Amino acid sequence: MATLIEAPQLELAVENADGVRLAASVGAARVELCAALAETDGITPSIGTVEQACRVGLPVHVLVRPRPGNFTYTPVELEVLERDVEAVLEAGAAGVVVGILAADGGPDVPALQHLAEAARRRHPAAEVTFHRAFDTALASGVDPADALARLERAGVTRVLTSGGSPDCTAGLPMLARLVELGRDHAPSVQIMAGGGVRLELMPALIRSGVHAVHTSARGLDPATGARAGSADPWLAAGMAAALRKAA
Repeated sequence: MATLIEAPQLELAVENADGVRLAASVGAARVELCAALAETDGITPSIGTVEQACRVGLPVHVLVRPRPGNFTYTPVELEVLERDVEAVLEAGAAGVVVGILAADGGPDVPALQHLAEAARRRHPAAEVTFHRAFDTALASGVDPADALARLERAGVTRVLTSGGSPDCTAGLPMLARLVELGRDHAPSVQIMAGGGVRLELMPALIRSGVHAVHTSARGLDPATGARAGSADPWLAAGMAAALRKAA
């Protein structure tokens, strides 16, 4: 008898309400809403943008990252993070996407716990995603089992990761390992693959056992060879269809 594989959820990275509408049209489970994705890998969007995006109706998870650069923050920056977490949830977000690293390079449990508690005071069902700061931690040599266990203690819902590699193609073996490690060390933390996700990679990601796949669905600009500035509707639909086939 064939083994039934549960289809991973699809999350689209978007920058505005139009992106949320596209995600809804292809059947994505949710979006990550951010600003300046191409220029900075994403920073916190404006409250006006959050409010517009949340009115579309699909769950919106807002990136709360006050600046580009590293993921260690000063007390002043942590205060900004907390206030932004509260503000985006008050504006209608279903969750937040954050990433804070401690001095040893691993996830900062006390700071993450503080943000998770702040989020759930505003919205008891709020989800907290730890973003690809996790890959920075793995690349620095942090033990993956310990990193996952820290996220479990901090109350994190899921982790976005390319397996500590520049993209998911190179990170496939670690993604599968993280799924296995998560069962023992972080059973409540979902593993979400993201970073360089391509349509042809979907079958391998499904086989790895990840719970979700994150992508901006931006194809290559034929004129420059660089990533396009916005999502390709056909690519997004193709990725969603590939994940549905897994069910």
